[in-house]
Amino acid sequence: MVMHTLQAFARVPRIARCLVVVAPGDDFLDGRTPAGVDVAACGGDSRAASVLGGLAELAGMGAEADDWVLVHDAARCLVTAVLVDQLIDACHSDPVGGLLAHPVPDTLKQGQEGRVAATVPRTDKWLAQTPQMFRLGALTQALTMAQTLGESVTDEASAMEAAGLSPKLVRGSAHNFKVTYAEDFVLAEALIHARAAANAKPRARKPAAAKALKESLT
Repeated sequence: MVMHTLQAFARVPRIARCLVVVAPGDDFLDGRTPAGVDVAACGGDSRAASVLGGLAELAGMGAEADDWVLVHDAARCLVTAVLVDQLIDACHSDPVGGLLAHPVPDTLKQGQEGRVAATVPRTDKWLAQTPQMFRLGALTQALTMAQTLGESVTDEASAMEAAGLSPKLVRGSAHNFKVTYAEDFVLAEALIHARAAANAKPRARKPAAAKALKESLT
């Protein structure tokens, strides 16, 4: 999943560098790191701690507080360069930044002891996805503040929200799901094979008449 994720980001020329945060002792990427990708063994015991470690590494590499950072969960290995570009286009001039998200399509039920306790209106409800894009300094400050206050933040956007900011919602894709359960692996594999088959199809050749017309004009 990590390698598929890195392939997608490699197709986005606007990204200056890519850093993969792993747990100390994790040697999966040893000798397999693609060109232009750095690895930092600074993963923590929570997502927020791992992201903070990665932000500190980027700062040590020369990234500045006003630089944009995109945080992505490698479990969303079906992200595409098109989605990443859409997020950058939508957020690069935004004062806060934002995240890919998908409108909730289904009726939401609140459960209690295995039974429905209430139906939750789905209007204006979104499923948060990644990447999430914020400036390095602002995100570092928001995550640090959340940890100091003992607040539980499950993604970068919630840390920014806790700091009183309103991240921008950028529509993502249902295909950009998080591979979590066994059936998710089956679906992800099917989508990867479908994309590979589509990319392998030869492009249709131009009609001979059109080609002759082009040659006559030149």
